Parts: sequence; structure tokens; C-alpha cells
Amino acid sequence: MKKVSFTEMKKGTKKDYLFLDKHEKKFANKTADRILKFMSGLTETLEGYQVSRLEHSLQSATRAYKNGESEEMVVAALLHDIGDELAPMNHSEYAASILKPYVSEKTHWIVEKHGEFQMFYYAHHLGGNKNKRDEYKGHKYYKDTINFCENYDQKSFDPNYKSLPLEFFKPMVKRIFSRKPYSLITNK
Repeated sequence: MKKVSFTEMKKGTKKDYLFLDKHEKKFANKTADRILKFMSGLTETLEGYQVSRLEHSLQSATRAYKNGESEEMVVAALLHDIGDELAPMNHSEYAASILKPYVSEKTHWIVEKHGEFQMFYYAHHLGGNKNKRDEYKGHKYYKDTINFCENYDQKSFDPNYKSLPLEFFKPMVKRIFSRKPYSLITNK
């Protein structure tokens, strides 16, 4: 396999970077496949919960789908907790960063902030501030994030809920992650 000529980025040539760009684009085109593979492995039950991380995600996405949400929001509901596994202390930001190039500002903000908004349901039991989300009152996506948490996230821990399988969401994930980066579409 051909390799670049440099050992320091500043010594790379245009030819090197064109070569790498070609490989990066191929790699980026398989992002949806890597995400779906990762999601399919989240079958262990979260310690103490009645459902696995995968089942929680499927329930969230199924609820969003059945509520007539956009495909983008359904995929966001599916992936909103993808960061739990590798970034448990900032899982929301992790998930939002994965989605950011492919989703609207609104969807990105909802996923990024859902962890703080979700504290409404439990923080007071642990001596924390259940109203942390109130710091965002007046933000244009405040109510949307409350609705996301109420309708899709907080209620999706039910072992008896009949969620749609990951395979059902596969085409949606592939479509979202095959989009041009959102910033290129909106000129932001």
C-alpha cells in the first residue's frame, strides 16, 4: 500500500494530501456502517437498568418515529446516548459531536444539552439541581429539548415496550450520514 512521503505534517506535499484526502473520503463514507456496528454491540444491560443501552436507544428512536418526527430527529433519538460507552461524563456532547456535521443546529443542540435537561428527573434524589435546564430558559430550542427528554429519552427504559429493530433504522442512519456536511448546505 502506498504511503505518504512525510513524517511531519508540515513537510507534506500537495500530492501527499490529495492521496490522503481520497482515503479520508472513502473512510468517511463508511461512518454509518461503523456507527451501526457499534450500536449493535450495546446489548449488555446498563448496570441496574431493566434494558440494555441498545434497547434504550431503539425505544427512543421508535417513539420518535411513531410520533412522526423527521428522519433526522429519529436518528438523533437513536444515537443520543452513543457516548455513554466511551464518554460517560460527557456523553451528550460526544453524541452531538458525531451528529454535528450531518444535522441541523436545532438537532445538534437538543442532543448536546439533553444530559443536562435529563437531570430534571433525578438530580434532586442525588443532592443535585434538578432545574439545571432552567439556565437555558429563553433559548430557542429550550422547549424542544424538554420535549425530546420527556417524549423519547426518559420513558425509554421499559422492558415490555415493543421497539423497532436496529435494522429498521439502518436506511435512515445511512441517509443522514451520507448527507453533505450541514455547514456546506447552509453556508454556515
